[in-house]
Amino acid sequence: MRGIPPIVDMVATAAISSTRNNGERRFFQPWLIDQYGDRGQYFGQQINAAGDGSPGSVNDPEWNGRADPKWSPDGTRIVYYQAQTVSPECGGLNPLPCYNSTEPGGRQERMMMATLTSRKPCTRRAPVPFADVVPWGTPFVPGSATSSPRYIPGGNYTLRGQVSGTAMVEITGGADNTSIDTIAVTYSNFSDDGASVLNGEERVTVTTPYGGQNEVDWFSDIVQTGATHGTKTTTPGGLHLSVNVFKNLAIFTGNLTTTLDGTVWYQPANGT
Repeated sequence: MRGIPPIVDMVATAAISSTRNNGERRFFQPWLIDQYGDRGQYFGQQINAAGDGSPGSVNDPEWNGRADPKWSPDGTRIVYYQAQTVSPECGGLNPLPCYNSTEPGGRQERMMMATLTSRKPCTRRAPVPFADVVPWGTPFVPGSATSSPRYIPGGNYTLRGQVSGTAMVEITGGADNTSIDTIAVTYSNFSDDGASVLNGEERVTVTTPYGGQNEVDWFSDIVQTGATHGTKTTTPGGLHLSVNVFKNLAIFTGNLTTTLDGTVWYQPANGT
């Protein structure tokens, strides 16, 4: 749901970003977007959208995008690579089936090259030297101790929409205010763009019992009106997510359902 400010992200980012992968199943596809980012009805262009979705096609959903694509020197082509979903991320106890590779020799990784046919070759400009001083950064002096992370202290805060309304925020700090445990937000006619308006509540609690493990309790009841009609709701008992950031295997209890203009979105099924 667009238009929600990244408030609960302060506690939920690690857990949610860990669901982007499930071992060899990566929920990635290559997109090209301009320097100004998505806005209005512009969300960029999926590089491999032109296929028919059949096995082995450029947009076969069983082939997942991997990191670090590269541009050709003249700016007319993009090289990226994909990997096929393989066991245990499919087959066996996993409810999703595995598929045979259509690549030569049954390869499970492949290199792809997209040609941008409407682009004209460009000449690379020489890099301009600049100082390595970052005004907003904290300089590191060799031999100095690493500083402790800083957190917003527990308390009540008000975020005002750029166009209308408010988001009333309650932050509950962890032990000695060295972390944030819970963030609760109440939206009242909140809007940053004047097109969509948010009302409702959201509350997220995250605990980390041991290295990399995130236990998340998520309660949401948000309504969006205006240019987009949507809801973001959890089942009555909330959504409970257990995930380790080093293993990327998410286990959900309950549901978090987002509905946008009649289209319904659910979280991935357990074990997939």
